[in-house]
Amino acid sequence: MSDPEGQLGRIEAVLSPVVQEHGLSLVDAEWRREGRRWVLRLFVDKPGGVTIADCQRLSHEAGDVLDVSGLLQEAYDLEVSSPGLDRELRKDREFAWAIGKELRCWVREPVGGRTEFCGRLVAVTAGEVIVEDAQGETSMLPRHLVTKARLVPVSAGRRAQQGP
Repeated sequence: MSDPEGQLGRIEAVLSPVVQEHGLSLVDAEWRREGRRWVLRLFVDKPGGVTIADCQRLSHEAGDVLDVSGLLQEAYDLEVSSPGLDRELRKDREFAWAIGKELRCWVREPVGGRTEFCGRLVAVTAGEVIVEDAQGETSMLPRHLVTKARLVPVSAGRRAQQGP
């Protein structure tokens, strides 16, 4: 497969209605070769969190839809899971999904004298990641400086905000 990203876009277009019918949102998807086989990973979520049963139902139906579509000629493994409590955010879609959630973010050059930020993700634009800390102070981080952003599990986020 010479164009995995293009193929991923076609896969997402075929599966989006199925994901939505299950009351889920697609947080991220990966289509890549691992060893001799291709792997399609779907990371889904819903308000209140996704269950194992949600993942199983979607996996069965998504597999059937992909088989009928004839889109994938390669042998592949399909994995459906939740994004995870401490998921790393990389793509625009992941950042948009994480608005309102707690995260820890690192930048390559100091912003306001700091290189690490922890708080609630308030907004994301093409140029900025906006984080509000426990004291209500907002930091506007230039997107091109963000080297890593990771969700903070709620219980850990509350401890981290309370300080030592």
